[in-house]
Amino acid sequence: MWVNDMLGIDIICVGKLKEKFFCDACEEYKKRLGAYCSLRITELPETPAQGGAEISRALAQEGERIQSKIPKDAFVVCMCIEGKMLSSEQLSETVSELKCRGKSRLCFIIGGSNGIDEEIKKKSDMRLSMSPMTFPHHLARVMVLEQIYRAFKIEEGSGYHK
Repeated sequence: MWVNDMLGIDIICVGKLKEKFFCDACEEYKKRLGAYCSLRITELPETPAQGGAEISRALAQEGERIQSKIPKDAFVVCMCIEGKMLSSEQLSETVSELKCRGKSRLCFIIGGSNGIDEEIKKKSDMRLSMSPMTFPHHLARVMVLEQIYRAFKIEEGSGYHK
């Protein structure tokens, strides 16, 4: 159950944060987001793979673990390079629109170093890309948290977003 009927946001990540600077940044955004949503971050283990068929097998295994953690009633957003690119304002509008349509949960999925299983992408409601550039998946987690925070700040009309 989400706190105070706030929007629930799940972030499902493949891979564990190890670097202190990424951990510190995530903790800061988690703290800031506490005023706007009920946030849950789930870390899933990355399956080791050397290449080719091993990568496909690993992605399928990770996909099963991801699927088991997606809340049943969530609007699912897969973070992937081939996804749609939105400005921060457009992301804020999307979140606001989903809330108006009665969505109480959003779930962002961040894959590991080999990406996200195609079956998970097919089942998602939206594919979202931050850029045509490639980023480390640990940095992507910080970036997603920051953009979610920015979306709420835009919605409230604060000076955070310039």
